[in-house]
Amino acid sequence: MDMFDLIGPVMIGPSSSHTAGAARIGKLARMLLGGEPAQAKIGLWGSFQKTYQGHGTDRALVGGLLGMEVDDIRLRDSLTYVQDAGLKVSFYNAKLRNAHPNTVVMELTNRAGRSIRLQAASVGGGEIVIQSVDGLETAISGHINTLVLTYRDTPGMIARISGEVAASRLNVATMRVARCAAGGEAIVTLELDGNAEPELIQRLEKISDVYHVAYLPARVPNVAGETGRDMPCRP
Repeated sequence: MDMFDLIGPVMIGPSSSHTAGAARIGKLARMLLGGEPAQAKIGLWGSFQKTYQGHGTDRALVGGLLGMEVDDIRLRDSLTYVQDAGLKVSFYNAKLRNAHPNTVVMELTNRAGRSIRLQAASVGGGEIVIQSVDGLETAISGHINTLVLTYRDTPGMIARISGEVAASRLNVATMRVARCAAGGEAIVTLELDGNAEPELIQRLEKISDVYHVAYLPARVPNVAGETGRDMPCRP
């Protein structure tokens, strides 16, 4: 446990989970989408659904989609910026099963026409988890620099991707792979001990059968100066 866990995030209130967490979800969703969002259909579940206006969850989610941080004073009025930003937003009551009480489903389209659908939860204290992207399971927290690639599941794809990362002298802290079916669409998330330079992103985008590459820089550094949180090792 670190100081952030004890005192919570520096944020625009009133709620670390309903406001700060929601803003972080919106910001990561923007990065996963790539490019300025043009449309956002947002489904709210559980306590998000019941209290979203009173706790500012709607404004926080939209503020994140517009690129605002959790401590940006403009979060309180983010809904007034959507027209100038060219963003069309609608909210609805999502129907989910066995989902965390603070869950949101976002269907997003950017100005280039790319669309994604993601599900995420705000799990308390400003902490969040992106649980799935386009129906493929993920577990993105935003605590460590993360590459997210969608691609066609073909033999050797993971080796090609990890080879490019290794060529940039970056260590992979964790890797998670999910696919809809053999030979179908797949997603890999790689948490990195270091920063991915633009040249690496460009090389990954050129790999045959890679559909999209997103890079999510970490939110905060740890004590050692790197990004993310290490798990304690067994003695």
